[in-house]
Amino acid sequence: MKKTFKIIVSVLILAVLAGSAIMLSACNKQDENKEKLVVGLECGYIPFNFTQQTDANGGIKISNADGYANGYDVIIAKRIADALGKELVIVKTEWDSLVPGVSAGTLDLVIAGMSPTAQRRESIDFSNAYYESNLVIVVRKDGAYAQASNLDDFSGAKIVAQQGTFHEKALQEQGEQHGITVGTSMATFPEMTIALNAKTIDGYVAEEPGAIADCAANEALTFVHLTNNDTGFTASAEDTQIAIGMRYGFEHKDAVNNILAGISQEERLAIMQDAVTYSTDNTTVKSTFFSRIGNIIKTYYLSILKGVGYTILVAIVGTVAGLFIGLLIGMYRTLDAPKNKVLAVLKKIGDVILSAYIEVFRGTPMMVQAMVIFWGSALINDGNTMNVTVAGLIIVSINTGAYMAEIVRGGIISIDKGQFEGAQAIGMTHSQTMWNVVLPQVLRNIMPSVANEFVINIKDTSVLNVIGFTELFFYGKSIALNTYAIFETYLVVAAIYFILTFTITRILRLVEKKMDGKKDYQIMGSQNMDAESMLREKKALGGNEQ
Repeated sequence: MKKTFKIIVSVLILAVLAGSAIMLSACNKQDENKEKLVVGLECGYIPFNFTQQTDANGGIKISNADGYANGYDVIIAKRIADALGKELVIVKTEWDSLVPGVSAGTLDLVIAGMSPTAQRRESIDFSNAYYESNLVIVVRKDGAYAQASNLDDFSGAKIVAQQGTFHEKALQEQGEQHGITVGTSMATFPEMTIALNAKTIDGYVAEEPGAIADCAANEALTFVHLTNNDTGFTASAEDTQIAIGMRYGFEHKDAVNNILAGISQEERLAIMQDAVTYSTDNTTVKSTFFSRIGNIIKTYYLSILKGVGYTILVAIVGTVAGLFIGLLIGMYRTLDAPKNKVLAVLKKIGDVILSAYIEVFRGTPMMVQAMVIFWGSALINDGNTMNVTVAGLIIVSINTGAYMAEIVRGGIISIDKGQFEGAQAIGMTHSQTMWNVVLPQVLRNIMPSVANEFVINIKDTSVLNVIGFTELFFYGKSIALNTYAIFETYLVVAAIYFILTFTITRILRLVEKKMDGKKDYQIMGSQNMDAESMLREKKALGGNEQ
C-alpha cells in the first residue's frame, strides 16, 4: 500500500510539473503581439462574422481556435488593418466577453456587428457607423405570420430575440404594445432558428442581413420586412447602426473613422452581399439527419479531436493539482498548535486564509471564477491577460483544490486516532506520521471521491468557453453556430463526453482495485500461515530467506 501511495504521489508531482511547463510555454508565446491589430468577434454571427474551414473567399486564420473567420466584419477589419499597416489578428470571443476584452486592453477593436448603445458607451468608445439596417422578424413560410406586414399583424405571436442585444431591448419595450407575447431571449441565432423550426416560437427578431443569411440556409424560413419607425420597431440610429468598439483614448480612432468614410454606401452593400453568399456555403441544414452528423464529423473532426485533447489536459492537470493542493491543506490543518505564541498566531491566520479560500471557491460558480480571474488579471496588469490555456489550468486547479481539501479532511478524520497516537509513541514526527501512516490510507479512502471530481472536471471544462478556452464544448458551439445543425452537433458532443467519462470511470475503478490489494490474504506470522506462504511474504517485503 505504501509503495502504491508513493507511486501515485510521484505521478501527481509529474503531472503538476507537466502542467507548469505547459503554462510557461504558453506564457512565453504571449509576448509576441507588437505590431498587430487584435480584433475580437464571435465568429458565429452570420453574415457579419462566421467560421469556415479554409481560407476561401479571403478567410483569415483565427488565432485562438481552428478555422478561418470571414464575413462583413472580417472584410472591414482587413481594410482597417491594411490601411494602418498592421497584421490582423482575429480572436474568437464570446459575445459577453467582447466589451470586457476591450476595457481590459486585451482587444484593440471589437468588429462584431455591435451597436453603439448608451450602456456600452459607459465602458468603451465607438467609431462612426459602418453599417445600418432595419429590424425584421424571421418566421416560417408555412406559419400564420408569413403574410404579416407590420408589428400589429403579430398580435398573439410568441417572438424572441438574442440575449444582450438591442433586438431584445426593442422587443421587450415595444412588443406588448402590439399584442406580441415576448418569449425568453436566447443566446444565439441558430438556437432561435431551431426553436422556430420546432414551432416552439412563432418568430424571432433579427437584422435584415442576418435574416437573409438565415433564410438562405433554411428553406422553410422567410422574414417579414419591416421599416424602422414606420411599420416596424421604433429604433434610434444608435441602435440600428453598427460601429467598431475600442477603448477610450485609442490612438487610431481618427484613422479608423477616415478609413470607414472612404467606403461608399454602394460598396458596403456589395460587401454585405458577398458576405451573405460566402456564409450560405458553410451550412449543412439542407441535408438529412444522419448525413448532417456524418458531415460534421468528416468536416470538423480535427477541431473535435483538438477540443477533446484540451478537455482531457485541463481535467487531468486540474484534478491532479487540486488533489495536491488538498493534500497539502489537509496536512497543514491537522498540525498541532505550536507552543510558540508567534507561530501559534501565524497558524491561526493560515487556518483563516485557507478556510476563506475553501468557502469562496466552493461557494461560487466556476464560470464566475473564470471571468473574475481572467479579466481581473488584465485589469491589474495593464491589459495583459494570461494565456487562456494557463487561465483554464489555474481556474480548474484552484477550484478543484477547494473541494479536494474538504475531501482530504474527511479522509483524515476517518483514520482511527489510535494510529496517530501509535506513530507518536514510536517517535514519528507529524510529517512522518502523515506520509508513512495516514496519507496512504486516506488516498485509498478518498479515491472514489477523487474519481468523481475527475469526471466532474471533464464536464465542467465547458464553462471555460466564456474566456475563449478552446475545449470540446467551445468547438462544438462554434460548429453549431456555423452549420445551424445544433441538435446534431450537440448530440455528437454529448456522445464524446459520455465516452470520455465512461472510460475514465472504468480506468479509475481498476486503480481502486489495485490499491485494495489481494482479497485473500493472511496476517504475517499467524498460526494459519504455512511456512511456504510465510517465506513468500518475507520475499515480497524484502526480507531474507534465513
